[in-house]
Amino acid sequence: MQEGKVPIYEPGLELLFHRNISQKRLLFTSVLADAIADAEIIFLALPTPPGGDGSADLSYVLGAAKDIAKLVTDYKVIVTKSTVPVGTADKVKAVMKENTSIECAVVSNPEFLREGVAVDDFMKPDRVVVGTTDERARKLMGELYAPYVRQGNPVIFMDERSSELTKYAANSFLATKISFMNEIANLCELVGADVDMVRRGIGSDNRIGNRFLFSGIGYGGSCFPKDVQALAKSSQENQYEFAILNSVMKVNEIQKKVLVQKLKKYYKNELSGKHFAMWGLAFKPETDDIREAPALYIIDELLAAGATITVYDPEGMSNVKNLLGDKIKYAEDQYEALTSADALLIVTEWSVFRTPDFDRLVDLLPSKVIFDGRNLYDLQKMVDLGFYYNSIGRKIIG
Repeated sequence: MQEGKVPIYEPGLELLFHRNISQKRLLFTSVLADAIADAEIIFLALPTPPGGDGSADLSYVLGAAKDIAKLVTDYKVIVTKSTVPVGTADKVKAVMKENTSIECAVVSNPEFLREGVAVDDFMKPDRVVVGTTDERARKLMGELYAPYVRQGNPVIFMDERSSELTKYAANSFLATKISFMNEIANLCELVGADVDMVRRGIGSDNRIGNRFLFSGIGYGGSCFPKDVQALAKSSQENQYEFAILNSVMKVNEIQKKVLVQKLKKYYKNELSGKHFAMWGLAFKPETDDIREAPALYIIDELLAAGATITVYDPEGMSNVKNLLGDKIKYAEDQYEALTSADALLIVTEWSVFRTPDFDRLVDLLPSKVIFDGRNLYDLQKMVDLGFYYNSIGRKIIG
């Protein structure tokens, strides 16, 4: 980063990155003392990976708090930006008090950025949630975020515990919507309904809204799986069974492999020796993030069944290659991936996959078999082109 290299793919980030480095507003250091010396506000943006029991691992957050406490010489606002369980701010406060006599405030300020549009979400947030009972910290946080909410979007102040729970509640609710629609899609296939029609029908109800109602092959990424699991675990630790979340996780695990079940049914459980093209590896478009990506689960299942796979993703291939090496093949573009394929699997809804050259697709995929985990194509178009087309929650074509 000191050399100007952005370590992740995120649209719009590189421009922001270089502009602020050149204007000396953005600096990088591995020396903690240098980083916090002149800071009024210190953000803890650290990993909180799930432990073996599903609870969030706070060792990075608490370790950083301890190191900071030993270095502070005046009042600082310590902000937990990481997604953390309820009560973490109290733990950070305790660590600070154990290691310094300097007065500091600890604030909860969860992030609600969406990968793929994170820069826009940061610059123009729907809302900013700040958890603090310290008036001095409240004033500083209000000043910090004032330029980003000039259009009237709220900065919502609350206590630390409510702020911490807000983040988990938001992600868990969205994950619940996704799993609910995936269940509806599965039922649609059994009763002969069309999930796209159902989605439009219920999404027009403003009590429900039309976002996060697209059915598919499950949610992934760095947030939803971890956060749903952590909230369920936190509930359990407080002697409360969060039954809905347990069902959400169960549904999602099944849904990640639904394409494999469709393949097994089509090929009568004879996947050994079959070769599949896969479009999409990242858990969602406009990111290179493959954490908990459904593609990885599908690949594992197909390899275990004796199939071979060639993949293409605009951004995620290097990360998958680091993980899987030569267990699968990697294509230079989406069409090269089709070479010798028995069927095409669509796993991530990148825009480049939405409008392919269908004439070329017909030529390169003689079998004309597509399993679409993201419902990208119009059913009638697939009929006209003569494809076997199996999507999620819709009629099978062919």
